[in-house]
Amino acid sequence: MDDPRDSRSVPVPGQAQIIQLRKAVRGPTGKDANGCEAGSELSGYDLFTLLWRALADVLGTAAGATLLRRAAQRAALTWPELSSLSITRESLEYVYEVPDAWHEPSPNPPQALRELVRELWTFLVELTGAVVVGRLLQVTELRARGIVPPPEPQS
Repeated sequence: MDDPRDSRSVPVPGQAQIIQLRKAVRGPTGKDANGCEAGSELSGYDLFTLLWRALADVLGTAAGATLLRRAAQRAALTWPELSSLSITRESLEYVYEVPDAWHEPSPNPPQALRELVRELWTFLVELTGAVVVGRLLQVTELRARGIVPPPEPQS
């Protein structure tokens, strides 16, 4: 039964953002029809979503949005397509739009996304040390595609 004191809005069907990563049919060698390794068909959008989720898990959505916006501003000097990256707050949730080219699956992630993460990495190391970067390094898809830098060797 609904509680009349509950002031939260009722979610409208179809407006929730559900992440669905693409999968391809693989042959016995583990490669798809294009010769790409397993999981290589993720789009830049899919990879950004994984990055967003990992950041939000550790820092929360507000801090993640702020850091990603600042990193995008810095990286847009080199990669103008990042000026179309939008992270906005609608009601109580953050919504993002990535550059149009990032919606197509590709074995090679967008270079602009790599540059965005390089700028983000600088902020994260300064602000959190190894905590958040360690979490991002655990995301296999980001690590395998070179989105996040390789881990520093332990001395």
